[in-house]
Amino acid sequence: MIRRPLTTIPALLLALASAAQTRISLNSDNTRWTLRPQSDIGADSVRIYRPDYDAHDWVPAIVPGIVFNAYVAAGIEKDPNYADNIYKVDKSKYDRNFWYRTTFASPATGAPAQDAPAQGASAHSATRTWLHFRGVNRKGEVFLNGFRLGLLDGFMQRGDYDITDLLKTNGPNVLAVLVHWPGRPIANHASPTYISSDGWDWMPPVPGLLQGITDEVYLTVQGDARIVDPWVRTHVPNRNEGDVTLQMQLDAQKEARAQVTATIEPGSITLARDVTLHPGEPQEINFKTKIDNPRLWWPNGYGDPNLYTCHIKVTIDGQTADSKDIKFGIRQYTYDTAQGVLHIKINGEKIFVKGGNWGMSEYLLRARGREYDLKVRLHKEMHYNMIRNWIGSTTDEDFYDACDKYGIMVWDDFWLNSHPNLPDDVQAFNVNAVEKIKRLRNHPSVAVWCGDNEGTPIAPLNGWLREDVNAFDGGDRWYQPNSHAGALTGSGPWTNFTPAWYFTKYPGGFGGSPGWGFRTEIGTAVFPTAESFRTFMPDSTWWPRNEMWDKHFFGKSAANAGPETYVSTIDKSYGPATGLDDFCRKAQLVNLETNKALYEGWQHHMWDDASGVMTWMSQSAYPSMVWQTYDYYYDLTGAYWGVRKACEPIHIQWSAGDNSVRVVNQTLNDLHGLKASEEVYNLDGKLANGYAKTATLDAPHDTVTECFKINFSSDNLAYGKPAVASSGAPEAPDAGAVSDGSPGTRWSSTYTDDAWVYVDLGAPQNVSQVYLNWETAHAAAYRLDVSDDAQAWKTVYSTDHSQGGVEKVSFAPVTTRYVRMQGVKRATHFGYSLYDFEVYGKPRAAQSPVQFIRLYLRDADGRLLSDNFYWRSDRHADYTALNTLAPPRLAVSSRLVRGSADAAHGSVDTVRAVIANRGKTVAFAIRVQAVRAADGQRILPALQNDDYFTLLPGETRDIDIEFDAVLLKGGDYKLIVEPYNHP
Repeated sequence: MIRRPLTTIPALLLALASAAQTRISLNSDNTRWTLRPQSDIGADSVRIYRPDYDAHDWVPAIVPGIVFNAYVAAGIEKDPNYADNIYKVDKSKYDRNFWYRTTFASPATGAPAQDAPAQGASAHSATRTWLHFRGVNRKGEVFLNGFRLGLLDGFMQRGDYDITDLLKTNGPNVLAVLVHWPGRPIANHASPTYISSDGWDWMPPVPGLLQGITDEVYLTVQGDARIVDPWVRTHVPNRNEGDVTLQMQLDAQKEARAQVTATIEPGSITLARDVTLHPGEPQEINFKTKIDNPRLWWPNGYGDPNLYTCHIKVTIDGQTADSKDIKFGIRQYTYDTAQGVLHIKINGEKIFVKGGNWGMSEYLLRARGREYDLKVRLHKEMHYNMIRNWIGSTTDEDFYDACDKYGIMVWDDFWLNSHPNLPDDVQAFNVNAVEKIKRLRNHPSVAVWCGDNEGTPIAPLNGWLREDVNAFDGGDRWYQPNSHAGALTGSGPWTNFTPAWYFTKYPGGFGGSPGWGFRTEIGTAVFPTAESFRTFMPDSTWWPRNEMWDKHFFGKSAANAGPETYVSTIDKSYGPATGLDDFCRKAQLVNLETNKALYEGWQHHMWDDASGVMTWMSQSAYPSMVWQTYDYYYDLTGAYWGVRKACEPIHIQWSAGDNSVRVVNQTLNDLHGLKASEEVYNLDGKLANGYAKTATLDAPHDTVTECFKINFSSDNLAYGKPAVASSGAPEAPDAGAVSDGSPGTRWSSTYTDDAWVYVDLGAPQNVSQVYLNWETAHAAAYRLDVSDDAQAWKTVYSTDHSQGGVEKVSFAPVTTRYVRMQGVKRATHFGYSLYDFEVYGKPRAAQSPVQFIRLYLRDADGRLLSDNFYWRSDRHADYTALNTLAPPRLAVSSRLVRGSADAAHGSVDTVRAVIANRGKTVAFAIRVQAVRAADGQRILPALQNDDYFTLLPGETRDIDIEFDAVLLKGGDYKLIVEPYNHP
C-alpha cells in the first residue's frame, strides 16, 4: 500500500492569525503545487513565471515533500514499499533538477489565484508581506513573478523574503522554485543533506536523493518591525528558582518608537521595554527574570516535562507590528566525564539514559504532524528518555515539539559520517549548522550536539562546530565531536546475543573505551510480525527465505544485523521454523528477550560504569526485518514489549549473567520498605520447591539495589567454591566462572590440548555426578579426576567422543575434596571453554528443562510497583521444551468503550479485555491484537498496555487497546488471542 500521513491537517488550522500577524500556509494541502524536470522545460523557462502558463501536464507536487514521492502519489511509480519496486525505478528520471510552481493571491487584496488560492488570505492593515521557506533539499532558487529572491543552500537554511513590493494586487502571483539535485557522492560531499538517501544497510537508495521542498512554505503579513530568532535560556540554581533570559533581534522597516513586551505563562509574568528602531540597524533586546518554585522540565520517568509559553509582542503607534509565541522548558543541563564515562544531569540530577536511534522519520519524508506525536508517544510508552537524531536526518520542528511534550531528550547529530572527506562546500555546511542551532535551541529536549557519526569532524569543521555551539547556544548543551569515542564506549554490535551476554564483561563495541559506559548505538535484528511481513512481500516470496528478503534487509545487505545469527538463534532456542508464521512467532520471543536483556544489562551496572544506552534502532523508516521496536505499520513487536518492561522507572529484574535480582529506581523519589520476591515454576506451571525468596529493602532514588541471588542448582557442591586452572585465555581467564552458578560467565584455557580446571569443595565430600556446560569450544576428549590434596589424582571418568553442550556424567560414588576436568584433545582450534562445572553427591534434583521466573516488587503497603517474567534453560538458551506445552484453555471477554471527541486527536476508542487462563496448562507468550470485524484488518496504530504475556493456571490479565475511532470505519472489532503454545 502507498503510505500517507495519518491525517491531513485542515487548511483552516494552518492559517493561524493574530491581531499582529497573519500566517498563510502555502503547503500543498492548502495551495496547488506542480513540478516538472528542468530539462523538460526548455524555452519555457521564462514563460513559467506568467500567470497564464499552462501547467496541466506537470505532476502534482507534495509540499513539504520530495520529488519522487510526488510521482508515487500520482500513481506514476509503483508502491515503493512493496517487494523490490523501489530498486526497479529508473533513477535517471529523478537524478536531475526540478521546477516547483504554484500561484497565490496577494494577502493584501484577496485577489483570486488561477490555480488554487491560498486559504485564509484577507485584507490587513499591516504593511509588510513576507514569504518564508523552512527547508529545500539540496538547493533551491526562489523566484516570485519572475524576480529571483535568492538561493537556499542547504536543507536547514531558512528563506525569509520581504515580498511586499513584488506582489501583484490585481491577479495571481507566481511562485517558482528550482530545486537542485544533491548529486553524488553523498557522504560527506553533499552535506548538509540526508546522508542515507543514497542507501544504507537499513533503507534503499531513494530516486532523486530526497530532493524537494522538504519543509514548510508560508506567508506572513505584519507591521514595520520584525522579531528575529527569539532565544529563551534557562538556568536552575536550585529546585525552588529558575532564571529565565530572553534575547531577540528586532529589524525595522522604518524609524519608530516601539514597545516590546514579553509575557510568560503560566504565571502571567510580563516584561516590557521601550526602544527606538532604525531601519537597517538590527537591535538586540534582552530581558531577565526569576521564577520562584518553577515547574521544571524533566525527562520521561524523572518528572513532568512542564512547558511554558513566552508571548512576545512589538507595538508601534498602538498597533501590533509583530508577535511570536515561544514554547520553552525551565531546565539546566550539566555534564561530566568522571572515570572516563559521559554523564548527563538535568536540574542537578543524574539521568540514566535509555533511548533509541532514529535513522530517519520515514525514508521518503512522509512523516508529518500527528505522526511525529505518535512516534514519540510510543517512545514515551517504552519509558525511553532519549532519541538520537542520527546524522541529523530528522529536520521537522514537529519532531522536537513532540520530544518537548513527552520528555524525550534529543542527542542531535550534524551531517557527517566518518568519511575521510570534507563537504564540498564547508561554508554552506557551517551556515546550516548555525541555522540548525538557532532554530532548535529553544527546545528543552535538545541535550547533546554531536559532530560526526563514528568519526571526528575533519578540520576545520570540528573547531567550527564547537564554536557554533558556544556562540549560538551559549554553551548550554554539550558538544560531542564523535558519536562513539571520547567518554563513550563505542558503537555496536548490531546483532543479537544470548541474554547473559549483556550482563557479562563486556558487551564490547567498536571504537571508544571498554565497558558498558555510555553506548550511543547497539542493536539487534528485529523481525516483524507475519501480518506486517505479508503487507510488503509478495506471496511467492514468503517462504523459505530468499533474495526478496534481502531487499528488505534480511541478508547480505544488512550483514551488521547478523541475519544468520538471528536465524540460528531461532533454530537453537525455539526449534527450526516450519513456515513464515512459525518463524515470525518465534522471532517475537527472540526480539523480546534480547531487547529486554540489553537494557537490563546496562541497568544492572548503573553508575558502576554504565550511564546510558541507545538501541539501533527504535524507529522504523522502511518496511524491513531489522533494527526497530514497532514496525513500519506500527505493529508493536516483541522488541517493543521487551524494551517497555526493561525500562520501567521503578523496576525489578533478574540477571541472566549471575542470577542476581536487583531493583532499579530511576526516579527522583527515595523508596523505603520495599518487598521483593521471586518464584520459580516448572513447565507444568507448578511451583518449583526450594527457590522462592523474599527481601525487604530501601531503594534510594537513581540507584540499583541488589535483593538476592537465585541458586538454580541448590545441591551443587561446587557452587561458590574456589576454582583453579592451568591457564586462562585473555577473553575469559577467570577459573572461578565455572563455579559461580552463572551461565553467562565462562572460563577458557589457552589454545593447547593439555589444559585443566579443578574445583575445591573445601572439605571431603561424597561425589557421584558432574555436569559440564561447554561453550562451543569444548573438549573432544577429556578425563574427570578426583584428589584429596590437588597433587595426586585418580580418574573416575574418561571419554574421547564428547559432543559438548551440557554433559551429565555419573560414576561410582567417591569421597574427595578436589574434582578436575583434564583436557586431552580439543574439538576446535581454541582452548577449552566452560560455562559451568557442577558437582553433586547425589543425582541432581529433577526439574523441567525450561523454568519460568516470576518477580514482584511491592511498596510498604503491599501495592505492586513492578513485576517481571522470564523463561530460563539449563541448556544455555535452549528453550525448545516450550514446544511441548499443551494448548491452554483461555476465556476472553471484552467491550468497546467509545471516547469523546478531542480537537487535537479526534475521538479515541478503547477495547477493554480480560484474558483468563481457565485450564491447567501454562498459556505462554499470549499475543492479543484487535482487528476490524468487517475485513480482518489490523487496527493500527494503537496503544496497548501489555502483550506477549504469560498466564499460569488460574491467572488473568486486563488488556486495554486505544486507537483512533476512525480506524473502525463505523464497524465493530474482534480480538485475536494467540498463546505461543496454541498458534
